[in-house]
Amino acid sequence: MTPQSNFTICAAIRDGEVSNLRKLLATMNSTLAVAHADPNNKLLPFGRFERLHFARFTIIEAKTADEIREFGVKPRPWSPTLAFLGDCDGDRDSFLAELVAHAEQGLAEIFSFCVGFPDANSEGLLAWMKAHHIEPNANYFNWIGRTVKQAHEEAALHRCLSAHLQHIVDGIGRENTRELRRELLAHVELEKHAGRLSLTPPKRMPIRWKIRNCLHMIGIPLILLLLSPLFLIAAPFFFIWLQWLESTDPELYTRPSIEHIQELSTQEDWDVTNQYNVFGYVKPGIFRRLTFEFILLLTDYISRHIYNRGFLTRIRTIHSAHWVFVDNDRRIFFYSNYDGSHESYMDDFINKVGWGLNIVFSCGVGYPKTRWLIKEGADRELQFKAAQRRHQLPSEVWYKAYPGLTATDLMRNGRIRKGVEIRQSSDAEVREWLSLI
Repeated sequence: MTPQSNFTICAAIRDGEVSNLRKLLATMNSTLAVAHADPNNKLLPFGRFERLHFARFTIIEAKTADEIREFGVKPRPWSPTLAFLGDCDGDRDSFLAELVAHAEQGLAEIFSFCVGFPDANSEGLLAWMKAHHIEPNANYFNWIGRTVKQAHEEAALHRCLSAHLQHIVDGIGRENTRELRRELLAHVELEKHAGRLSLTPPKRMPIRWKIRNCLHMIGIPLILLLLSPLFLIAAPFFFIWLQWLESTDPELYTRPSIEHIQELSTQEDWDVTNQYNVFGYVKPGIFRRLTFEFILLLTDYISRHIYNRGFLTRIRTIHSAHWVFVDNDRRIFFYSNYDGSHESYMDDFINKVGWGLNIVFSCGVGYPKTRWLIKEGADRELQFKAAQRRHQLPSEVWYKAYPGLTATDLMRNGRIRKGVEIRQSSDAEVREWLSLI
């Protein structure tokens, strides 16, 4: 099994160059879908990189910076920033080296619009990219260990079986399920022998990753357990302070402009999967900042060790999500890849895990007022939807390695492959496997 990594490379854009950078990035896109990358574009041909799941270029602008004034705080200066973001199989550093090896000229042309970008060879470019990587505070991957290659191979397996199933049903009928399975498996072997189908065995989990993951799984609860006496002592003061802050937070409710919504919506629903970016201030004060950091610590732990097999609590439509503190932890940037429409994405969270939204985002400026971290907030649907749209940013370029496939499709294809490689023990299990095809 090969675990995933992510890269979050951010650099300020030189004064007066935002428009020119946007024009350059637009040349990377397909003519068929707004802001969707051409996999074979000349600057950075994403399709050449077999380890790359998702990637995007986003210009982070502080469009809602004035909201912080409602808390009696002067907005901090923020330069428009280019963010190059993505999810890949294996370790990040080797993947960045692969990017530089095969797309050095295009990357250098893109990053040449950024402050401090050196005129350097590939070694200098790689070092610059690593120096500008920001480690997210929390990450979520839909299925840790499912590689891009696996996703493509299992999708091909499903197409192969689906196309052949009707042919053999016409010959032997639907009732003899075990014979149907034998015919399908024989067809798979013939296709593999002909070189039209392959099912690459998963690689062994890197021992260093297993050790780090085990230490993380054990270490975080152990540290929290050791600190639990302090938490018990601090708990009354925490909740008193939290209640006071929540009761005195200013209520911010500003509808996003029609132009802003149109800019966002023109990029959406070209595929079964969409991209999402939001950016804004963390509510001022050390209390809110530490609370947010602790919540994201727990979020990362839960996503890494519990919700790592196809769903995040009750949500099954998210491929990946990342929370990143920037500007000395005074601002938060969140980006994700999800299935379905934007409206259904929001409704999924509101209806299924609104309390989770409140916990994770209520420390952000502009979020609807909550009570005790978990109540109200997202339940105030109109305010919540207006707030998240207002803080949402478009992507200039967005790439997905397996268009047309949802997270549910990927899970189904994985189950089909498992049924090919592991014999079912009963007719009921065979019928269930056949129903997936």
